[in-house]
Amino acid sequence: MKNSELRGLSLDELQGRLTAEQENYSKLKSAHSITPIENPMKIRETRKLIARIQTEIRAKELSK
Repeated sequence: MKNSELRGLSLDELQGRLTAEQENYSKLKSAHSITPIENPMKIRETRKLIARIQTEIRAKELSK
């Protein structure tokens, strides 16, 4: 998901997306610890997406 797409979402949508991505990240981490997943770069991409979502949430909170 690109930054421009994140900016178009509302605060509630961003928070919902954040919880979904955090759950996805924990599932990826646990699956990778048991048996290596096919594409370990998905872990890094998910972690960076979580950071981008958190940054956009903070920016929207400050702009209020």
